[in-house]
Amino acid sequence: GGASMAVPAVGAAGVREREFGELVPFGDPSWYRGWNSPFYNASHEAYRARVRRFVEEEIEPFCNQWDEAKRVPNDLLRKAFEAQVLPALVGYWPSEYVGPGPDNFDMFHELIAVDELSRCGSGGVLWNLTGGLSIGLPPVLHFGSQYLKDKCARACLTGEKRICLCITEPYAGSDVANLRCSAVKDPSGRFYVVNGEKKWITNGVMSDFFTVAVRTGGKGMGGISLLLIEKEMVGVETKLMNCSGVWSSGTTFITFSDVRVPVENLIGEENKGFMYIMNNFNHERWALCAQSSRFARVCLEESIKYALRRKTFGKRLMEHPVIRWKIAEMARQVDATHAQLENITFQMKTMSKKEQNKKLGGDIALLKVQCSKLMEYCAREAAQVFGGNSYIRGGVGEKVERLYREVRAYAIPGGSEEIMLDLGVRQSLKGYAKL
Repeated sequence: GGASMAVPAVGAAGVREREFGELVPFGDPSWYRGWNSPFYNASHEAYRARVRRFVEEEIEPFCNQWDEAKRVPNDLLRKAFEAQVLPALVGYWPSEYVGPGPDNFDMFHELIAVDELSRCGSGGVLWNLTGGLSIGLPPVLHFGSQYLKDKCARACLTGEKRICLCITEPYAGSDVANLRCSAVKDPSGRFYVVNGEKKWITNGVMSDFFTVAVRTGGKGMGGISLLLIEKEMVGVETKLMNCSGVWSSGTTFITFSDVRVPVENLIGEENKGFMYIMNNFNHERWALCAQSSRFARVCLEESIKYALRRKTFGKRLMEHPVIRWKIAEMARQVDATHAQLENITFQMKTMSKKEQNKKLGGDIALLKVQCSKLMEYCAREAAQVFGGNSYIRGGVGEKVERLYREVRAYAIPGGSEEIMLDLGVRQSLKGYAKL
């Protein structure tokens, strides 16, 4: 007879009580399956249950509808704050603005937040919630004056207002040091006058605040500063872009035309912006890793559930060896990738910011490539398992169809695969050998 697929029963005092979720094979990281882990405690378990409930009740059922509408209801941000999700996305728990969070909050709480949110299977909805806040606010929190923090931190963390990060331009994406958007002090010395364009800015059309990389000095990385620009300022124009995927996230083209920005809105020091941007990148890329590795897992989980249900040639898809091969190929990579993600998360939890910046940049860059290539692989394989159903928007293959379109949103933004691979090797050679 064929091998049994049933899960063996375990005594009351055994593994069962530590298991969590639907227990679809490979559908969740190993600690959900009752495995021992050095990384998680009761606080993480409680938080995981809270975020999952929020996603299953408030997000997952509506993703298709919101994506097609290219927008998400305004009150979702407030609900995400109340579920303790929004403040968990900036690299630490900002209790000075939002009060106490989960007990002993650490990077693994944030990993749970991002991983569980990503179960919704929509990059658009995910980025609508996280895409501006998690990268636009940290520069203000880490380097901004008390005046700037008071202006935007609490409002953004509670979901009352939105912020986005504006670095990429039509002329420079990965090549941050050569961006052109200019900020020139007016004769009074009290305002910067900003002119330029920003492109592919997540959340731009819906944002109240813009953390903007501008050129205040000479050429190259030494001439860049960060300014906090506000929507009300005259000369700020935002236009929604029509992209392949992440529809509900508000990808935006922004034009700044003679925008007068008070000098008090300078984030940190003039011409130090490049360093602030680089400081921000590890956390941004780490979050993109967590998202895309879960998206790969979503493709795997959906494939398993479908293969157990769908029948062809008189038997379930799962009974065809070629389908089991596809699932095994996805599963071995998904679990291995998640192990490295947890490893790097542990380093981020235990290293100082200075040590992280010195040691982790290259490894996070390589992990980002691992995760986006894995997402691409699993989206393709899942599409083959689903057949024609992966080609229909909405319906049984909805998540797979959507994620297949959203692969580029992970392989290019936040550092394209090619740049990341090169950075990974260059970083590893630093301090070992001079080229």
